[in-house]
Amino acid sequence: MGEISVIGLDLAKQVFHVVGFDARGKDVRKKQLRRAQVLGFFAQCPPCRVGMEACAGAHYWARELRGLGHTVGLIPAQHVKAYVRGNKNDYNDARAIAEALGRPGIREVAVKTVEQQDLQALHRLRQGCVRSAPR
Repeated sequence: MGEISVIGLDLAKQVFHVVGFDARGKDVRKKQLRRAQVLGFFAQCPPCRVGMEACAGAHYWARELRGLGHTVGLIPAQHVKAYVRGNKNDYNDARAIAEALGRPGIREVAVKTVEQQDLQALHRLRQGCVRSAPR
């Protein structure tokens, strides 16, 4: 089995799906993880490139995985969709994320700090108040 160089991580509420590729693009790891197992799994992996679909929860996981020495890329969902082969399922999504991560021209989303996410939440709250205020 080759060494993992890229991992696609499909995030969910309880069960996450991981697909790892070696440097030649061959599948070398396919695993299902519960939320509590994710950090332990990545702590045992040698530092590699990890891709996830960009969403609010992805920023948390990106910060945690960076802390373990991994390089993390957040990919907008509309870019990942183009790389899904076959029927849509969690493993195919994880595979598509890993494939999209290595493609030129795919722009990644910057990982937000906790403070940036807090500020964004405040802005969204304010926007909601402004929209619902009587005129």
